Amino acid sequence: MMDFVYEGLPTRVVFAKGGRARAAAELKRLGVTRALVLSTPPQEEQVRAFAEEHLGDRVAGVFAGAAMHTPVEVTEEALTVVRESGAEATLAFGGGSTIGLGKAIALRTGLPQLAIPTTFAGSEMTPILGQTEAGRKTTLRDAKVLPQAVIYDPDLIATLPTFIAGPSGMNAMAHAIEALYAENANPIVSLMAQESIRALGSALPKMAADSADEAARSEALYGAWLAGLCLGSVGMAIHHKICHTLGGSFDLPHADVHCLMIPYSSAYNREAAPEAMRLAAGALDAGDAPDALYGLLQKLGVKKSLAELGMAPADLDRAAAIAVENPYYNPRPVTREGVREMLQAAYEGRPP
Repeated sequence: MMDFVYEGLPTRVVFAKGGRARAAAELKRLGVTRALVLSTPPQEEQVRAFAEEHLGDRVAGVFAGAAMHTPVEVTEEALTVVRESGAEATLAFGGGSTIGLGKAIALRTGLPQLAIPTTFAGSEMTPILGQTEAGRKTTLRDAKVLPQAVIYDPDLIATLPTFIAGPSGMNAMAHAIEALYAENANPIVSLMAQESIRALGSALPKMAADSADEAARSEALYGAWLAGLCLGSVGMAIHHKICHTLGGSFDLPHADVHCLMIPYSSAYNREAAPEAMRLAAGALDAGDAPDALYGLLQKLGVKKSLAELGMAPADLDRAAAIAVENPYYNPRPVTREGVREMLQAAYEGRPP
């Protein structure tokens, strides 16, 4: 007999080629006169051009200081701009770093958010915020950080370099993989997870082979949207814990870490979550999910080992210790020895 709870998230989603042109209308729908537009430093020029073309007098200003892992000090700097500009909302234009900053502002101010993602991170569909302070990344779940509206525009993925698109797409797939064995998994989310894995597994290699493939871009973004819904709807497990540890405590790049670790974290749960692994393998049209994910890593990953990402052998013991500090759900019991073994395999880059 099935026994589950499903709670839908209330975010409005606009998915359309050229959808960014609807940003002003979406702000108006939210009752917002002027919004602070957020970006990272490399995207500032693109964001200012977007704001000038599509937002007009609805721009309260541009803050282009978003940073990886949402450092608290950056959030405090942005809050000063929010107050001085009189912004009534934020518009996050970018990837997970930018969307995370919008969430951090919303947590502290209650301001509404419009998100326009330009990567496959998926954070825009979740009530989850990860923040870094004093070298530690912590996460929280709060309805206040869920964006009220999201615009997905496949055209914005066209300029995403291959070295970013591949890892970002694998980051999204990790959300869907873990949703299949989540403690609070349910049939609706599992269906979305399988479709997400199928779409991403099919589209990402096509994008890597031909960055001009519009159909692949659209399918990949669709898969990332579903993955974000999975991430926002159910709990995650060992994979996300270890990636937060590696990112927050060792300052490793977010998407690259997810891309690298998902074959190893899924292999950690291979025997403990056989049904989830069967569903994932089916979605990837493969015999074994961790092996298929490792194959995708070889095609899509920029860095294919923790050693290539810059970790030292001495870091592995510390990372394992941090990852098991607070008990959390995972299909297979999380032990320091088990995590250390997983990290060693990822450090060497060997098949899981």
